Amino acid sequence: MTDHFEDLHDAEGLTADEEKLLDELGLEGESRRRFLGQVGAAGFSVFALQLIAEREAHAAGEVPLEPAAERLPLENAVKVAFKVNGEQRSVTVDSRTTLLDTLRERLDLTGSKKGCDHGQCGACTVIADGRRVLSCLTLAAACEGKDVTTIEGLAKGETLHPMQDAFVKYDAFQCGYCTPGQICSAVALLDEAKRGEASYVTETTGNRPAKLSDDDIRERMSGNICRCGAYPNILKAIKEVHKGEETAATWNFAKPGLLDKEVDDETV
Repeated sequence: MTDHFEDLHDAEGLTADEEKLLDELGLEGESRRRFLGQVGAAGFSVFALQLIAEREAHAAGEVPLEPAAERLPLENAVKVAFKVNGEQRSVTVDSRTTLLDTLRERLDLTGSKKGCDHGQCGACTVIADGRRVLSCLTLAAACEGKDVTTIEGLAKGETLHPMQDAFVKYDAFQCGYCTPGQICSAVALLDEAKRGEASYVTETTGNRPAKLSDDDIRERMSGNICRCGAYPNILKAIKEVHKGEETAATWNFAKPGLLDKEVDDETV
């Protein structure tokens, strides 16, 4: 029986450059025939020609290697000068560019994550002038003259911020994607509490809030979603930094025979 893919290969007559590209992709034998059968040899030829032309242009020095965003002219360009992690920075961006994209794409600060991109998950949380902001909903142009702190700016050299230390100690993360936003939010909420700012559930003593309760911390952190469900340990980490008291679980081992006695008591 004639192999349909072999017929397709022979009929199209791939060029030497196309054969070389297939070799670079690691496609040989049956894998190569299956690939050509799925994309069509004609479609592959168009792709190969484009790729080869780009390579030749790069080799000839005709195409700059910097990112496309640097080559294209900006529409509605604005220059923004602000402080990021203690360092004065100045960037020229499109007036519609968000703070998150500016941090990640222009300043190479990729700790702040893009989760929902709608201000609902909190993964992009950073601190601006001491307050939490959702960087995916904040325009970079609105940060002119502000002092922005990202997760990269919390540690002092090799010394972690106390909140970072606590998150590590209590294993307050699993996949870690939301962790930068969680930590920035936790740091800022403690500063908010010190300033006397109350949440919906804050218990007050006179004109000043009392120490934050578990419910108060949960309420203040409700804008930061952890899809892995590490909330109990996140709460423990924040409580330790807030109260300065260790909240790690302590284990009391049962004395020999005690467990058997308790079982007997329950069966009576």
